[in-house]
Amino acid sequence: MNEYFLILALIGLAAFGMAWMPAISKRTGVSYSIIYLVAGMLIYVFFPDFLPRPDVMTKEKFTVRLTEMIVIITLMGTGLKIDRSFNLKNWSTPLRLISFAMILCIAITAIMGYTLLSLNLGSALLLAAALAPTDPVLASDVQVGPPNEHIKSETKFSLTAEAGMNDGMAFPFVWLAIVIATAKNDIGETDLISWLGYHVFYKIIAGIIIGYLLGRLAGYLVFTVSEKFPALKTRDGFVAIALTLIVYGLTELANGYGFIAVFVSSITLRHFDKKHDYHYELHSFVDQTERLLVAIILLLLGGALVSGILEPLTWEMAMVSLVFVLIIRPVAAFVSLLGSDTHIKEKFAISFFGIRGIGSVFYLAFAFQQTYFGHERALWAMVSFTILISIIIHGISANPVMRYLKHEIPKEPEPE
Repeated sequence: MNEYFLILALIGLAAFGMAWMPAISKRTGVSYSIIYLVAGMLIYVFFPDFLPRPDVMTKEKFTVRLTEMIVIITLMGTGLKIDRSFNLKNWSTPLRLISFAMILCIAITAIMGYTLLSLNLGSALLLAAALAPTDPVLASDVQVGPPNEHIKSETKFSLTAEAGMNDGMAFPFVWLAIVIATAKNDIGETDLISWLGYHVFYKIIAGIIIGYLLGRLAGYLVFTVSEKFPALKTRDGFVAIALTLIVYGLTELANGYGFIAVFVSSITLRHFDKKHDYHYELHSFVDQTERLLVAIILLLLGGALVSGILEPLTWEMAMVSLVFVLIIRPVAAFVSLLGSDTHIKEKFAISFFGIRGIGSVFYLAFAFQQTYFGHERALWAMVSFTILISIIIHGISANPVMRYLKHEIPKEPEPE
């Protein structure tokens, strides 16, 4: 019982502190992700016997559900704050990042895992797929602001849209790793055709269609119906959370990709009545909910880092993680942006800020629930270390770089 009350108090303190974290981060130039991660480490170093052990390997189901909830809420918030309407021209930069850059990152990382780290094929591909998507949860320092901000920043827009899209688009490669591991690393042509037809085409298309239809329905109810019948008008921000759960649940029941559906529904809702000020209330509530959950998971992640998750880490694994964050992602992203009209300085920034985080934890825990891979401890160590160095490197550099770009790049209105 004492442990329960202690946990309640810690959650309360974490949530209370998060109310001031954006302002503190802006003033100090240090991401609040670093502050909460270090706080979690210190709490578990000095009070290890008073708190539940944050062991992702023995609590995979809890890890999946907690990270899943944070990711889908963050995806809703991410879509609600993007002012730029979707078309191939407006979204060309993030589309390049989630196609060419992400696939290149997966291919190179999988090869390195298989050859340099002696992982089996399934584990190497899972490592690559888990690390491939940029994270919408821990990337708030490099993303666009609230709805109708009307300030163009190709860097912030691209990183926001990329984080919203690639959490779902990396899922087929996670499933390919699961298929390979289930087949004992001896995958046949039938397995590949089945994966391509079901896990790539059907699940992606289902996610897009369901997300769009439910987003349109929500927009009609929230904006059109409420205008016709004032008694039904609402200003409650939790409608966005309700939509998140509805979309995700129904899409997963239809065996589509819920991550894709949630993001598509948020973009669709955002642009149903684009100028309406209710979008601000929707985004604000989601943002507050997201920060509350992020505070909790960062404390747990910090605790995991000092509770043994990094013990299997070798120098070779650490070097691969560093190479991924500092070379593979930046080079792959920069190559994908060649030929675009984006300012060269913004290309460098977009390429560099491939922040890794909670989505990678979800993918790893999810895959381990599906089948046996054989290198679980090593993969947890590598993914955790990659998240750690990403939080430190990107968390320290994000605010200074964004301020520099704001000063250097000519200001233009955001495209409609």
